[in-house]
Amino acid sequence: MKGATTIQERLKDLRVERHLKLEELEAATGISSSALGSYENDKNNNKEINHGSLLKLAKFYGVSVDYILCLTENREQANTPLTELHLSDEMVALLKSGRINNRLLCELATHKDFIKFLADIEVYVDGIASMQIQNLNSIVDTVRHEIIERYRPGEDDPYLQILQAAHIEDDEYFSHMIQDDISAIVRDIRAAHKSDSESAPPTTIAEELKRDLEDVANFKGSPLEKQAALYCKRLGINYNKLSDVEFRQLVHILEKSKLFKSYVSQRKKRK
Repeated sequence: MKGATTIQERLKDLRVERHLKLEELEAATGISSSALGSYENDKNNNKEINHGSLLKLAKFYGVSVDYILCLTENREQANTPLTELHLSDEMVALLKSGRINNRLLCELATHKDFIKFLADIEVYVDGIASMQIQNLNSIVDTVRHEIIERYRPGEDDPYLQILQAAHIEDDEYFSHMIQDDISAIVRDIRAAHKSDSESAPPTTIAEELKRDLEDVANFKGSPLEKQAALYCKRLGINYNKLSDVEFRQLVHILEKSKLFKSYVSQRKKRK
């Protein structure tokens, strides 16, 4: 997940949030859909957006031009005084340092379950529940002791084992609770960014290669032709759509490779 958003991503995000097609945005703003598409194209990093279009888009989306240009992350809370944020000097310095992903931090803090996560941490840090847990453990220990004194059960007695299992370690209890909180938040954020260009693909290179090998296994032809078919798969070329002449030309070119000759000779030796 990138720490900063590009202008292209921001414009696309604003449009997608409103479930608009480029043609619909054209009708609403008067900017041609081709121009709008070029503004959102990641390959057009140096594409200049004219001043008039910037103003129209900012007005339509209800944001500032600075927000569209990624000069600020704030749509509504522009120029909020630092004193209102109640941040320590260390936190302000950290946010300004570029050493952390501020975008990810914002998504964490604005997640619907983040307040619960902080509340659980606060309960643990302040020791609010620790005393109650200790009281419960004391009650369990007292009952267990009375049972042992009165009935003299064996160590493997199921009731004693139940009472032993009921004993709560507050550190372990809260670590599990906090871990569950943050895991749920992170899973949601990860799911929201699955389609991002910088996210890891759903399959590994090894899995893709295995799939391609299985696809060309039934290809009818010489080992050289099968290897050519595999190259087509790896390059995203549908070899079934190649003409016989095109495929033969490809095989002819590959025959000039020393690696290819080595591969064929090794196959012959095995036979």
